[in-house]
Amino acid sequence: MQHQVNQSTGVVFVFVGFSEYPNLQVPLFLIFLIIYTITVLENLGMILVIRINAKLHTPMYFFLSHLSIVDLCYTTVIAPKLLDLLITEDRSMSLKGCIIQFYFGCACVVTQNFMLAVMAYDRFVAICNPLLYTVAMSQKLCALLVTGTYLWGGLCATTLTYFLLALSYCRSSIINHFCCEYSAVISAACSDSSISQIACLLICTFNEICSLLIIIVSYVVIFTTVIKIPTKGALQKALSTCAPHLTAISFCHGIILLLYCVLKSKSSLLLVKTVTVLYSMVIPMLNPLIYSLRNKDVKETVRKLIHMKILSQSL
Repeated sequence: MQHQVNQSTGVVFVFVGFSEYPNLQVPLFLIFLIIYTITVLENLGMILVIRINAKLHTPMYFFLSHLSIVDLCYTTVIAPKLLDLLITEDRSMSLKGCIIQFYFGCACVVTQNFMLAVMAYDRFVAICNPLLYTVAMSQKLCALLVTGTYLWGGLCATTLTYFLLALSYCRSSIINHFCCEYSAVISAACSDSSISQIACLLICTFNEICSLLIIIVSYVVIFTTVIKIPTKGALQKALSTCAPHLTAISFCHGIILLLYCVLKSKSSLLLVKTVTVLYSMVIPMLNPLIYSLRNKDVKETVRKLIHMKILSQSL
């Protein structure tokens, strides 16, 4: 019954965003617009480069292309509303709009975490079983792993969205955030939200433990395997191969743990919002750079594309 009431009462959320700092609205808008534009161009570029370069048609880059898709979707779910909040007087969003933003944002975050875990498993197979790598990481298995991450992300988002919709909300509520993050939406509820909070805690904890466990086990086995290899420089080569992925994992899970294990117990809402910006906008911008800066094939393909673009314009 509550579900029907929520849809018919015209619930409106008013976001505070960064309105506490009126002099920073325009500078922040320009900064976030530049970050969002770079993020879109980089991730679309990464997807294009992987698609057109046959040397990059490997499981690792197949997963990376899907990571770029998820990053692109996630930042597109969050950034437009954030930019809108910085330049318009109307800071409101309907319950329906907020639920939609939460659903897709949540699905992207969960999918991203498990995509990174899948990529760790890929590195484990590549380094520990190089001769069987092509067979072990078949196209069918890669497709199943990617499909599984998307489905699990969607399932978690659907479950948490159900618990949000089960609550009743005050007709007009002020939310001290710039997006429909789970705890921010729950803070606007007029009914008891304890069950919804427990559901969120259980799902988030399960996902974080599972994804980190896959990553940690994969890299422990990689490290112990490489240490036993008598070949000179084997460890250095393995670390060089895994460095981009380890960097991306450190940024992603480091910020998640900071946000949910440290900052949630503090009172600085500005710090929470700043860290959320880092996770939703800066990390999707950095991921393509992390994976492409040390890859010769990616850089060579980019150079060729730029060269072709210049030639086409000069003709």
